[in-house]
Amino acid sequence: MASQSEIIKGMTDKELSKQIIFSQLLLIVVSLLSSLIFFDDMVEWFGLFRFNLYEIAYYGILPGLIIVASDIILIYFFPTKYYDDGGINDRIFRNRSIKKIFAIALLVAVSEEILFRGVIQTTFGYVVASIIFALIHIRYLKKPVLLLSVLIVSFYIGYIFILTENLLVTITAHFIVDFLLGVVIRFKSEVLYNE
Repeated sequence: MASQSEIIKGMTDKELSKQIIFSQLLLIVVSLLSSLIFFDDMVEWFGLFRFNLYEIAYYGILPGLIIVASDIILIYFFPTKYYDDGGINDRIFRNRSIKKIFAIALLVAVSEEILFRGVIQTTFGYVVASIIFALIHIRYLKKPVLLLSVLIVSFYIGYIFILTENLLVTITAHFIVDFLLGVVIRFKSEVLYNE
């Protein structure tokens, strides 16, 4: 059976884009259907989306930047093999424009945070949501540095949700991480592949 990495490497950019969009929209549908099951009052669930500029900046943007800076430092100090996810992130971001990286990062941040913080964490708790979030990044399971990194980030963002109970904050933090690291991967790849 082909690995996730082999399947993704065999896709065209268009096929990969369609797959990313489909999988993230599926997560949103699962989240919305699950919220109907687990929440008696949908107004309460929609109340998890609050526009609070202070919270978004202090608990969303700032932690996102801290996570990205930490990742860049770790990437600099650890050998490439410790951060190699089988080339999947490189394949996703390498040939994308900044606008497309923005769109992918936003879609992923929205879909994953709605499911993991908005449904799983509010229903089953912080630890369960954080561990499941780390485990769905299946390609990291055989890479201890990547797995530990995503686990720490998951617990960190989950803790931010405990503090704020605001999905717009966790979506912002998640988006900042995915978008900036996507841009780093794109330009790092551009330099590597143009030499």
